[in-house]
Amino acid sequence: MIQVTLDEADRLDWALKQFKRKVQKAGVLKDLRKKRHYEKPSVVRQRKVAAAKRRARGLS
Repeated sequence: MIQVTLDEADRLDWALKQFKRKVQKAGVLKDLRKKRHYEKPSVVRQRKVAAAKRRARGLS
């Protein structure tokens, strides 16, 4: 669970910026988008293989 603690003097825009940064760093939105629709295991495997090929091509 992501929390942002505030003092009385803290501004709301600062708190929102901190919250967005923590959400992005935790990967919450990325995971949510990934799980929005069901993917068959074969499709997941194909996507992972394609990503590995792209990474390997970039390193060479």
